[in-house]
Amino acid sequence: MGSEIGRRNFSASDYQRFGEQLQADIGTLRRLLETPGWGRGERSIGAELEMYLIDASGHPLGCNSELQARSGDPQLTLELNRYNIEYNLSPCAMQAQPLLHSEREILLKLGELNRLAADFGGRVVPIGILPTLKQSDFGIDSMTDLQRYHALVEQLIQRRGRQFDIHINGDDPLQLAMKDITLEGANTSFQLHIRVPPDEFVNTYNAMQLAAPLAIALAGNSPTLFGHRLWQETRIPLFKQSIDTRVRDRYQWHQPARVSFGHGWLRHSPLELFAECATLYPPLLPVVDDDAAPEQLAALRLHLSTVWMWNRPVYDPVDGGHLRIEMRALPAGPSAVDMIANAALMLGLGAAFRDQMD
Repeated sequence: MGSEIGRRNFSASDYQRFGEQLQADIGTLRRLLETPGWGRGERSIGAELEMYLIDASGHPLGCNSELQARSGDPQLTLELNRYNIEYNLSPCAMQAQPLLHSEREILLKLGELNRLAADFGGRVVPIGILPTLKQSDFGIDSMTDLQRYHALVEQLIQRRGRQFDIHINGDDPLQLAMKDITLEGANTSFQLHIRVPPDEFVNTYNAMQLAAPLAIALAGNSPTLFGHRLWQETRIPLFKQSIDTRVRDRYQWHQPARVSFGHGWLRHSPLELFAECATLYPPLLPVVDDDAAPEQLAALRLHLSTVWMWNRPVYDPVDGGHLRIEMRALPAGPSAVDMIANAALMLGLGAAFRDQMD
């Protein structure tokens, strides 16, 4: 989902060609879903853990590229801002105690990353929003130097056409304006992935939609930003507002937010979600991979990485192709056992509701 791209400037023909490829990918996915037995396989759970890099005084430390290079670990990836980094946990079969496996892997990797970060005078911290953040920690200079992020920022700014306004209510309401989207990097999450057979996807996805608010209510750990006391889980409004390209006009239709909880229950097929994303949201990164096989669904996967649903459908070409649900709303931190407990609650609620969701 976070693959690098080779360029950041696009023409009208790029968008047209990418749109055509998107529709072709939807057709390919429809054919795959109609193939008996496709997408079945051992259930598994994985996760992505986003973290802050901080210095000895607890303030952001911008060295994620250097830390990744020193690590050499392909499961360690770069996030939008230079003081954020993400570790992709190894997927684990449902029958092999995946939550215990994930907790142990988190503890192991936190130890390894802290040893590496110490060489730069810092350490890693998983926490929804770092309490020591200042407004000076944001801006283009704070952004990770990758073509993907430069292109994404430029496209979102172009579509917005003006500054990004932040209005978050609370005990001390916060209002400010940003020229770019780097405030999105204030949010770090513990994003769960669950592999789901196609014939169980609809009820499982709907169950996760029902479970998400309950789990977040107990998991919230981000009550402040810049010293303002806001939501118990401030990441939720902050993430949406920091990259919201909509300019509301009472007289014209406007596109729905690219960060959303969805547009209603799934009815019959997971294809509904993929087609909705491909139809409602204009492409931001129209890069067609001419070398990718049709079953890679390269355009659809790239496009989905720029639509940030709180529960997002994922197509993965690995193992002959399969579907996952990515649950993006749970916060990172503050400890491994907290994150695993939150995951257990959300997954357990989803499993309990799943067969009653029709």
